[in-house]
Amino acid sequence: MSRFVRHTSRLTAPARATPFIRVSFSPTLRAASQARSYASAGLKEYTVRDALNEALAEELESNPKVFILGEEVAQYNGAYKVTKGLLDRFGEKRVIDTPITESGFCGLAVGAALSGLHPVCEFMTWNFAMQAIDQIVNSAAKTLYMSGGIQPCNITFRGPNGFASGVGAQHSQDYSAWYGSIPGLKVVAPWSAEDAKGLLKAAIRDPNPVVVLENELMYGQSFLFWLPAFGVGSEILALTMEYAFDYLDAPAQRITGAEVPTPYAQKLEEMSFPTEQLIEDYAAKMLRV
Repeated sequence: MSRFVRHTSRLTAPARATPFIRVSFSPTLRAASQARSYASAGLKEYTVRDALNEALAEELESNPKVFILGEEVAQYNGAYKVTKGLLDRFGEKRVIDTPITESGFCGLAVGAALSGLHPVCEFMTWNFAMQAIDQIVNSAAKTLYMSGGIQPCNITFRGPNGFASGVGAQHSQDYSAWYGSIPGLKVVAPWSAEDAKGLLKAAIRDPNPVVVLENELMYGQSFLFWLPAFGVGSEILALTMEYAFDYLDAPAQRITGAEVPTPYAQKLEEMSFPTEQLIEDYAAKMLRV
């Protein structure tokens, strides 16, 4: 299957406001045999959580217009400890706890962005962002276009997306296709620590609204170097089939979760998502081995 490669460093370059952006995933796909080499003195192992925290700290330090708001981001150091230590370092005017009202604090963040600030709006989970979807898909995403390119909205929405472990159907939905279909939004889905840091820094610097879809199960994972990552499988396969069909040895196949609300029961939950054995079986079927 064809691979799409986008280096994080390219995304950190200054961006121009673009009213017709649909979606930008993070399909940083590279074989293990092509892993990059580092000088031993510069090698660093850190988790996705630490990478996100470091990105936020660096952007808060370098740009006084950047601030963070959301539920439990300050006093509690973040529901997933992504904002750990930032309140002590930058103060309560830059790291702000909000009430449990996504519609309210998201609307406040969009208004701040339209006024020239660069807010980072954290959702404890993207499932809760449904309470604020009007502010995201209408006020944030469409204002640049509807103002004739005059009024940018530099805002970053971030938080865990997709299924986690033992949280049930209402906390396990994947919103990548939802937000990826909205003109005016950029959508990124980091996988490794390097992806997470680079994409979050690029999102905060981008004059367009950016949706950062993280994954709760990856927060504690450690990385030493660039590893294979993924975007939205169906989108990548659609592009592959459309533009690179002649390079394929067989039709592309998708391996996805079951078409059911994510069960709370552990055994049923395990049956709802792809396993290593399922992936191996599909690969063997495609290779006819």
